[in-house]
Amino acid sequence: MTVPYKIKPKRKISWETFEKKYLTREDGYRYEWLNGTIEKTKKMNKQQLFIVINLLAHFRNLRVKQKVKGDLVPEVDLFFKEHHRRPDICWFTNAQANQLANGENIIPSFVIEIISSNDVINKVEQKMNDYRAAEVKTVWHIFPNHQSVHVYTGEKLENMTVHTENMICSAAPGLENFKMKTSDIFKKLPEDK
Repeated sequence: MTVPYKIKPKRKISWETFEKKYLTREDGYRYEWLNGTIEKTKKMNKQQLFIVINLLAHFRNLRVKQKVKGDLVPEVDLFFKEHHRRPDICWFTNAQANQLANGENIIPSFVIEIISSNDVINKVEQKMNDYRAAEVKTVWHIFPNHQSVHVYTGEKLENMTVHTENMICSAAPGLENFKMKTSDIFKKLPEDK
């Protein structure tokens, strides 16, 4: 007779305990607090760094041309309803950045997640559900292994389009005027001379 394997229920901890023990850990993992339980995922890998650099450089270029305002910010600690999340990148206006600095929780209207081979689809979907509940307007899922971007829009992020090669990804309605060719997102950085 086999004894069924018992799964231990996840022990819940307070936000204060999470802040002390997990929020600033530097062990190669990212920790998020989901209404008392801890979700542990690997941090963005170093091979994806050029994607972040390309996105930020494109945004800065548009800002210099006064086509966008605010800033794209990597890995900010935010609450989407009762769940603490740390999106890979999100957009904030300057006023929102000031509110964040004053300790207020702000829901960004545009979020980017870089989906690595380590990501588990159920965790990605739970994060999307949190973004839907918080009424994020646009989400990009960037898939480096497939060189594609899934762009989610609509009232509940129910519309998804897949962008590859030279297709243009738009952050509207979350961030008007931020558009980028898919191939430019994945472009390797030029070597310094």
